Amino acid sequence: MSVTLESVGQLLNSEDYGDRLTGLNQLRQIDPASAFQLIQPLITDPHARVRYAAVSQMDTLGQQDLKVSLELLRDRIKTDKEVDVRAAAADAIAGLKLTEAFDDLKELYQETDDWLIHTSILAALGEMGDPRGFEPLAEALNSDNSLLQTVAIGALGELGDDRAVPLLISFVSNEDWQIRYRLAQALSRLGGSQARMTLERLAMDEVEIIAQAAKEGLNTSA
Repeated sequence: MSVTLESVGQLLNSEDYGDRLTGLNQLRQIDPASAFQLIQPLITDPHARVRYAAVSQMDTLGQQDLKVSLELLRDRIKTDKEVDVRAAAADAIAGLKLTEAFDDLKELYQETDDWLIHTSILAALGEMGDPRGFEPLAEALNSDNSLLQTVAIGALGELGDDRAVPLLISFVSNEDWQIRYRLAQALSRLGGSQARMTLERLAMDEVEIIAQAAKEGLNTSA
C-alpha cells in the first residue's frame, strides 16, 4: 500500500497511539512542508512515546518554520513531564541552531539533576555554536560524572573556542579511555601549539583508537 498524504493523516488522527507512531514514521516519505504541518499536533500528544517520536523529527522538519519550531520546542523543554521528550527537544533545538532558546536550555540544566537532560544540553551547547556555551561547558568539566565530562569535552571541541585548550589538556592522563578519545577529537578541532603537544602524547596512547585519532589530528594541523 502506497504512502499518501491522506493515508498518513488518517494514521496520525487515529485513537490508537500505535497508528500514530506508524504515521509519524511514514511522515519521512512525504514532502517536508506537508509533514511539518501534520506533525505539529503530535508534539503535544497525550502519549509520551508519540511526543518523543514527533519531537525527534523536528531537527529536520523544523526548518520549515523556525519561529513555530522554537515555540513548540520551548514548550516541551519547559512543560513536558517526560525526561526523554525534554532531552529530545534540546537535541532538536541544537540541530536547528535555535540560539534564542539558549537561556531556556541553561535554566533547564540548572533545575534538574537528570543525567539524560544534562548530556543532551551539553551536547546542544556545542552544536549550537553560541559563544555563551563556553562557561557552562567549562564548568561541566569539573563534574564528578565522567559521562558529563566526556560530553563537555566533545562539545567544547565542537564549539571551537580556543580558551578551552588549557582546560582540556589536563585530561591527557585520565584513566577513562573514552575521555582521552574525545579529548583527541576535541584538540584536533581546536588546534594550536598546546593542543598539538598534547596530541603528540595521545598519539602514543596504548589504546589504538585514541592514538589513531590523535595522529589524524596531527596530520590535519601539519
